Amino acid sequence: MGIEVKVEGLTKSFGRQNIWQDVSLTLPAGEVSVMLGPSGTGKTVFLKSLIGLLKPEHGRVLVNGVDMARSPERDIMEARKLFGLMFQDGALFGSMNLFDNIAFPLREHTKKKESEIRRIVMERIDAVGLLGSEGKLPGEISGGMRKRAGLARALVLDPQIILCDEPDSGLDPVRTAFISQLLIDLNTTTDATMLIVTHNLDIAATVPDNMGMLFRRHLVTFGPREVLLTSQEPVVSQFLTASKHGPIGMSEEKDEATLAAEASGGMVAPQPKALVPQLQPSPGLGERAAVARRRERVLGMLDTLPGTAQEAIRSSYGRQDVLAPTVTLPRRGGAS
Repeated sequence: MGIEVKVEGLTKSFGRQNIWQDVSLTLPAGEVSVMLGPSGTGKTVFLKSLIGLLKPEHGRVLVNGVDMARSPERDIMEARKLFGLMFQDGALFGSMNLFDNIAFPLREHTKKKESEIRRIVMERIDAVGLLGSEGKLPGEISGGMRKRAGLARALVLDPQIILCDEPDSGLDPVRTAFISQLLIDLNTTTDATMLIVTHNLDIAATVPDNMGMLFRRHLVTFGPREVLLTSQEPVVSQFLTASKHGPIGMSEEKDEATLAAEASGGMVAPQPKALVPQLQPSPGLGERAAVARRRERVLGMLDTLPGTAQEAIRSSYGRQDVLAPTVTLPRRGGAS
């Protein structure tokens, strides 16, 4: 099972520019979480802070008893082995074929024999649907395939925590649907704790168990998906409905005068869309182990949640039908 990640009072700045401050949340063990936010809100910085690649000015990130911000470097390096990180562009070595790119962490950080490395790498290549493409260079394949290869590389050390930085960037809606299904299937087969940073509303609405949002240097909210997806908070509603009306502007945020002018002009705040079902694992994979744990956890905190979220949760858990997935992951490589 994945490992819980506990963030306490995290604050990060670059010089005089404060990126975000006093961020506190817990990524539940084995569940899938998503972090949303307009461009420039420091979502990638947040991921790098979780894994200890960037040091915050204040706060802690606790992983298996290790503070990724303050513990001795040797302890941080050891704890970092629990993580798998999927970068926006795949971060593949251009001179290596996909097999060698994916094998790289095993050759660098383990003493496994080449026969064992080949078995592991081919299993991961198969898992992300790239069989037959292992001999190709990154420049010879599509952006979607590079992302899947980057994800395969993140998985070779069997991480208990998987961080995905905008896995949908540059992909069309169909390939994004395949990536969404792949992430759910990976959680099903690995039971790893997952955090996905994304702008994509389809991923946000259908993939996670939990959702958060960064805006104006603060964490707006973090909790069960139903809380954010039914939120009446103006910035959340605006983001989820892709509306021009609300606190988010072209330069990230609008000033008070602009917001007052919108209100006086009779502009109505956008309303949240109807809650859509969460994606289910592909046929044959069974149920995610996180489902039962999440149900117990969420029902235990139900009375502390907003009324709209409570209603959505009760409705969801009251349903008896099992929703089938809308897409299935291909098992062979393709230009996606």
